[in-house]
Amino acid sequence: MDYAAAGVDIERGDAFARYIAQQKSKAVSTAIGGFAGGTELPIGKYSQPVMLSCTDGVGTKLLIAQFLEKYDTVGIDLVAMCVNDLAAAGADPVQFLDYIACGAINEKVLQPVMAGIIKGCEQADCLLVGGETAELPDMYGPDDIDLAGFAVGIAEKKEILPAEGIKAGDKVFGLRSSGIHSNGLSLARKAVPQSERSTWEAMLVPTRIYVKELQILRQAKCLAAAAHITGGGLVANTERILPKNLRLQTNFDWEIPAVFQAIQNLGKVDTEEMRKVFNMGIGMTVICRQEDEQHLLETARNNGIELLPVGHLVKADNADLED
Repeated sequence: MDYAAAGVDIERGDAFARYIAQQKSKAVSTAIGGFAGGTELPIGKYSQPVMLSCTDGVGTKLLIAQFLEKYDTVGIDLVAMCVNDLAAAGADPVQFLDYIACGAINEKVLQPVMAGIIKGCEQADCLLVGGETAELPDMYGPDDIDLAGFAVGIAEKKEILPAEGIKAGDKVFGLRSSGIHSNGLSLARKAVPQSERSTWEAMLVPTRIYVKELQILRQAKCLAAAAHITGGGLVANTERILPKNLRLQTNFDWEIPAVFQAIQNLGKVDTEEMRKVFNMGIGMTVICRQEDEQHLLETARNNGIELLPVGHLVKADNADLED
């Protein structure tokens, strides 16, 4: 018996690694294929550079891709889920690594996935420095795949978000999502029959990357905080970055994208549950102090960034107990 007979094809794995290294993109390190990857740190841009790191995946969105036999966008989702977290913390993404687990090396699946990862790195202006492709036939079926991503960024120490001094009355705005992004798909897949193909296609639209928008707003000194709206919905994700004596006041007064209306109607999901699970059209919230509101709006307008009013901060019901 040999390794191939046990289900692991080293030659195909090596060929896929060479394929990645041969991709012509500014977002792909020329050192891909070694034991470690890295990049020069642009620390000259920072007076007190702090390195931040995060990891995430795309969950069961991969099952949407598998059903539609379309894998060229889930790599963008993978990068987005990581770099958006970095951006919300005030960091500039620098490098990215991927982990791909599968039951068999299938170039028709893996090459589109990698193309999406590279495209996501290009959008986020970070470098793909390495990764791991694990062929695990005893753990995954021949058509199964799972993804994980790892991102590293640099922030100016005094500009790490959230800033201090956030208070009641501060304003909250939102950046539109591109759709469902990469959270809530376990519910969405069960709510929407596979016969509703157009809705499944809408659920596969890749996660929007907010790195450049947040860089602009942060450099204009008008951001107090930002929250990446992922699992848990808009309110919970925004409130996780607030002091304990504050909460978000919002009435969801913006146009809810059609994909969420379809999920709610077809699955008979109540509104409260929808708001707890999905981003409902806002993929990133930003908070500014009351006195910075006009500066924020002017900066956004001058740079073609659309901000939707989301609400404002108020004292929490238990604020007296927390103070």
